[in-house]
Formats: sequence, structure tokens, C-alpha cells
Amino acid sequence: MIEVLDSGPLTTVQDRGRPGLAHLGVPPSGAADPRAYELGSRLVGNRPGAASLESTLGGPKLRFLADGVVALTGAEHWPAFEVAPGDILDVEPYARGARVYLSVRGGIDVEPVLGSRSTDLMSGLGPPVVRPGDVLRVGDEVAGAPEPLSAGPLPAEPALRVVAGPRADWFAPQALASLTSQAWRMSTSSNRIGIRLEGEPLEWARSEELRSEGLVTGALQVPPNGQPILLGPDHPTTGGYPVLAVVCSDDLWLMGQLRPGDRVRFASG
Repeated sequence: MIEVLDSGPLTTVQDRGRPGLAHLGVPPSGAADPRAYELGSRLVGNRPGAASLESTLGGPKLRFLADGVVALTGAEHWPAFEVAPGDILDVEPYARGARVYLSVRGGIDVEPVLGSRSTDLMSGLGPPVVRPGDVLRVGDEVAGAPEPLSAGPLPAEPALRVVAGPRADWFAPQALASLTSQAWRMSTSSNRIGIRLEGEPLEWARSEELRSEGLVTGALQVPPNGQPILLGPDHPTTGGYPVLAVVCSDDLWLMGQLRPGDRVRFASG
């Protein structure tokens, strides 16, 4: 059992999410930084898909009520270490990166919804956002011995590889070049649903209304003001703004570590 003393700005339960349910209107959800999540799970010896805590911009502060093994990955990296009853772990705000994953041996035990324990901020599926006073139960999702792994530092100005389309024809000929030739700033009005970017506007070539189409995590939707929205794991399954490009899946973890004010670039993948 783990007692939540302080949840920080935002702490949720996350796993691999709910892929493959977009036809039902269900967002994929899951860890915003899948690489850090998977690394943390392996560090404590959990089964693939065991649930962890995802914290944003600081926190949580937890009191452990039993022996355990935990690890921190993402914006902070602490390989697996043991905790005893009464121990307190306080994750302070970090200077670089947006998210930390706290993995505990056995996983966070909450009721799965549609095959996942992930909190979905848009649809409300999954467990509620973690709050002070919550007591979290540790599960039995153990696969074997913890693995001695490490992770490198986060880049100061990441470059996300993209592929053009599917609606690149809705934009002026120079739009893709404009996307990849400048550094974009992440707006404060961003969350797990979408990252709003600020920079030189991307110009539409057409004025008619686009019918709603399917969306994926990493899609760059561009509304009429030309300021792109980079879709996160809790994104809606359909939308009516044209998509200029999509971030390559191997770079989604970098997207998950962007924080307000960060600069990010895009490169042809």
C-alpha cells in the first residue's frame, strides 16, 4: 500500500493504454513517454503492461506502508531501490523534462477499464486523477528479477522526425518547409490531449471545411490560425482540422517530455 501525501501538479495511473479502440471513440491514452514507462517497468521486474504513476512537472510525495522496490524514470532517473514501511519519497520539481514515471514492483493495482488501467483525461475512462489522501494498492504483476538498465539525458531542444500528410495538400507549398525550418515554442495551454505550438503560422491553401477524420497520437493538426496542435495520448479519435504531418512513433517519447516554454524542432523522417 502507498499513501499519497502530495500529488504534485498532475499525477495519473498509466500503462500501455487502449490502442485499437478508435472506432468506438476511445482515445489510446497510456504513458505520454512510452520509453520511460517501459524502462521503469523493466527496472523493477514487472510484467509488460503493469501500471505505473505518471507525474507532471513535479511530485508526487508518497509514504510507503510496506516493503517494496521502486524506480524513477523520465525527467528523473533513479534505478531500482528498496523502500521500507514508513519511508517517504518526495519527487521535487525538475529543471528539464515534463514527466517522471514511478514504477513499483508489482504495479499499481486499480480496476482495468477496456483492458487498461490508464487514466484518460479526455474521456474520463480509467481511474481518477491521483489526489492527496489516496491510498494506492500494489499489485502482483511481477515478471522476474529487476533489470540493471540506464537512460541517457534528455536533449535540450529535441528534433521530432515527421512524415508528411495525410492532408499536406491542404497547405501552401512552403508549409512543410516552414514547419521544419523553425523552432516552435510549447504553449502553456497544453496537456495530455494536445500540445499547442507557437511560431510562424503555417498557411492553408484551401478555405473549405474539412470533414472530420481519424487521428493518431503525434498528428500535427493545423487550425485556421496556422499554429499547430501536436496530439497527445488522450487526443480525440476524430477531428476536422487538416493534418500536415505526423511524428514518427520512435520519437513520441520526446514529445512526452516537452514542458511549457520548451523549444522543439521537426525534421523530415
